[in-house]
Amino acid sequence: IENGKKKMVALVAAMRKLLTILNAMIRDNHRWMPDFA
Repeated sequence: IENGKKKMVALVAAMRKLLTILNAMIRDNHRWMPDFA
């Protein structure tokens, strides 16, 4: 488990960031702009 922990932490961080972005997009009624990132 110790070996895979860093990967899991990184994955959770990335998922959390994506979730936050998606939540803000839905809240503000924005469309996804791939060029923005």
